Amino acid sequence: MRTAPSLHDRRRPLTDEELAGVPWLRHLSAAERDRVQYELRVGEAAPGDVICRIGRSATYWFGVIDGLLKMNAETADGQTITYSGLTAGGWFGEGTAMKREPYRYNVQALRKSLVAGLPVDTFHWLLDHSIGFNRFVMNQLNERLAQFIQAIEADRTPSPEQRVARNLAALVNPVLFPGVGEVLRITQQELAYLVGLSRQRVNEALQALAAQGVLSIEYGGLHILDLPALRSRSF
Repeated sequence: MRTAPSLHDRRRPLTDEELAGVPWLRHLSAAERDRVQYELRVGEAAPGDVICRIGRSATYWFGVIDGLLKMNAETADGQTITYSGLTAGGWFGEGTAMKREPYRYNVQALRKSLVAGLPVDTFHWLLDHSIGFNRFVMNQLNERLAQFIQAIEADRTPSPEQRVARNLAALVNPVLFPGVGEVLRITQQELAYLVGLSRQRVNEALQALAAQGVLSIEYGGLHILDLPALRSRSF
């Protein structure tokens, strides 16, 4: 029986519309952009597809054109730790790509998603030649560090409302995920997977946040009404 083609086998060049949604391309010079945009590839990941696997070497720097991914790892006793959700416009794994080391986490599609990749050698070429690209990567690393520090602080008082607020604030972070905007397309079940709570507990937390005027619950997603207030509810 023939196996289904892998995500790598299904890759293709990006369309003009997809290229317009790659946030770091606008930071490149015309010559740099002309070189790298033809090396970018995108593939459609099905729910459950693994984009990055623990122990595998990094061959691409990845980004989410559309969809929802989950970054996680397993502890020695078999428990799953979810580090982050990854939404539209987000590029991830730059630290691993910079060090050319094996992944220390898994990244898996929670729904059908378009995932783009830049070959790691081209990623390093940009680091060597583009000031604009270096600034973009530096801002990414700085924002991600701040996000993880906040996550550690929030875990000291892990009420369901705080956990949901923290994860939502991370998913709509305009620096890390510029393709999301004010409306996050996510189901309560998907959010439950990311937060590590039951769907019922997530619903109760969302209802509480909605009552406070932080967000509104819409069909198929959440409208973030007050991002600073959402962030403040994470602590």
